[in-house]
Amino acid sequence: MSGGAAMKPLADLRVLDFSRVLAGPYCTALLADLGAQVIKVEPPGGDDYRHIGPFVEGESMLFATVNRGKRSIVLDLAKAEDLAVAHALAARADVVVENFRPGVADKLGIGWAQLSALNPRLVYASISGFGQEGELAKRPAYDVILQAMSGIMAVTGEPDGPPTLVGESIADVAAGLFASWAVLAALHERHGTGRGRHIDLAMFDAMVALQPLVVARYLATGDAPRRVGNRHPLSAPFGAFAARDGSFVLAVLNDKLFQRLATCIGAPEIAADPRFATDSDRLANEGALRALIEAWSRQRRAREAVEALVAHGVPAAEINDMAEALASPHAEARGLLQEVSDARAGMRQVPEQPARFAGAPRGGLAAAPRLDGDRAAILADLEDRT
Repeated sequence: MSGGAAMKPLADLRVLDFSRVLAGPYCTALLADLGAQVIKVEPPGGDDYRHIGPFVEGESMLFATVNRGKRSIVLDLAKAEDLAVAHALAARADVVVENFRPGVADKLGIGWAQLSALNPRLVYASISGFGQEGELAKRPAYDVILQAMSGIMAVTGEPDGPPTLVGESIADVAAGLFASWAVLAALHERHGTGRGRHIDLAMFDAMVALQPLVVARYLATGDAPRRVGNRHPLSAPFGAFAARDGSFVLAVLNDKLFQRLATCIGAPEIAADPRFATDSDRLANEGALRALIEAWSRQRRAREAVEALVAHGVPAAEINDMAEALASPHAEARGLLQEVSDARAGMRQVPEQPARFAGAPRGGLAAAPRLDGDRAAILADLEDRT
């Protein structure tokens, strides 16, 4: 391991990754970004994401993005000799991550009970759609299913339009993120107890946890929140507004910001208008307030409106697509993408986890592994440790 990698917070962590597609691999990619040594165990055909585009030089960018920094070995767990290798790797691991349907890992011989018997210090994370127990535990799950069932689609979209998917596989990503957090919590606990822990992480549970504002509104009123489009359900003015050439967003959450907004749009008198005296009043009269703001903003380009608002201390922004977001000078300065060297595609960019640890380097990531590309090195390391 390089000296730079040794400085990363998880450089001494050994992770055995039986997961595939997105939720589990995203969890272990976050750990690999922080220096963890992640061995990805794949079936003979490889992770499904290896075969799903978009492709660059024949390689899936989906796979490359969420399997950065890992090593790969193919094991057919139906074969006794390959299962023995999996057991040997688990006996030396700190963490195991799997995202099979409940019961499948046990049938394969790599379940919690089987591996923790070999390694009592093992932290074992099971990621599934609905958890290891419960009425829906055996039900297959995909992101669209979890978005529909967790309530997030019901609050996404325009009030008079259909429920809308979030524009990312948010259920998978949320589950992977919460799983990495839970793994680190269990590792912290192990420092005191000397024993590992089984973590049951359900995508459904993660999606509910990802909606604290929606849950709070339901608990307060007993009514399920509904779609409000590009507005805030509790505050005004807050959301997207029309400009001459498109839209922009602004966020006004207190009286001081509202006074600044009123001055910016050339209508300082509305700060004293009783219709807009408090945030609740502004929300109740959102239509009239929007009309006043857009009478000003529709005479300007979105960029001009944002520049004026920001100059007055009002939070505002243009609406970027991903190309614009990643090409921005701020994103480049923050190093959100890192270059890795790929044997087939040459230099390519992949994302890196966002947290910065003082004194620890960023970057230095390895590309996603070739299928079974690290077999010899992994097996040789096993022999050295016996």
